[in-house]
Amino acid sequence: MRIATFNCENLFARYRFRSSFDPRESDGFTINNLAFDIYDETEKQITAMAIREVNADVIALQEVENLPTLDRFTSRYLGGLNYRHRMVIDGNDQRGIDVAVLSRFPLTGVRSYRHERNPANTACLFSRDCLEVRADCNGKELTLYINHLKSMIGGRAATKGRREEQAKRVAGVIDERWRSSGYSGNFIVLGDLNDYPGAGSALDPLLGHEGMVNVLERLPLPEQWTHFYAGGNEYRQLDYLLLSRSLAEHNAAPPEVMRKGLPFRAERYEGERLPHVGENDPKASDHAPLYMDIELF
Repeated sequence: MRIATFNCENLFARYRFRSSFDPRESDGFTINNLAFDIYDETEKQITAMAIREVNADVIALQEVENLPTLDRFTSRYLGGLNYRHRMVIDGNDQRGIDVAVLSRFPLTGVRSYRHERNPANTACLFSRDCLEVRADCNGKELTLYINHLKSMIGGRAATKGRREEQAKRVAGVIDERWRSSGYSGNFIVLGDLNDYPGAGSALDPLLGHEGMVNVLERLPLPEQWTHFYAGGNEYRQLDYLLLSRSLAEHNAAPPEVMRKGLPFRAERYEGERLPHVGENDPKASDHAPLYMDIELF
């Protein structure tokens, strides 16, 4: 099976009035005369092309507004991919960007951690959520922990503390569930973790965890980037597939990064682009989907 993660960047829908509806004559409570449509048609077509290019059996998404938006997007753009099983739970982000999953396999269990508080009990712990999803993959269970950690907006150092709290809690969730088995099992921590490896990283609780492997390190160092930041001309790894150590040992091949949906301003990537991709916009995202073919055990 193929597993993937992709920050699809602003998969929003927006309500609009139908042409025959006068809002001045409404009491403001009806939605029967409203409709909603996908925000930015061309960009979402490119986003869909990127998802089609990857063709994953299960793909974790970040920056999805809600389940109706994901349903509409899947129905309109992803026909034939058989993503019948979909899940979004509204998280804590004030912009309404949530984590989600599309799956060809039945989802047998879901758990949200959006309610948890930070250690000081001053705010929600997770910026969005840590969404735990279990899927029945032809009789074998796969558990995913889908994340979108605190961004680096405001500076990497200034935002490190909250991101580190989140990473520690995700590591704690893994310990609670998997330590007793020696971290042996079909589980993956994945998503946009919003930091890169190395000195000063907030992700050390995850990247240094004894039970998980950052499989992107199997690629040559120049190929380990999944995100382009134009403001600093930076090519970094922000997106992760952290396989359980046993699952990683069972699957020795490297993952792949699909960069065809990146804008042309990401000049380090010299390969072909998807149709309609522009210099800056439109694009699928500033993130590239990260995917890997795995065999469960």
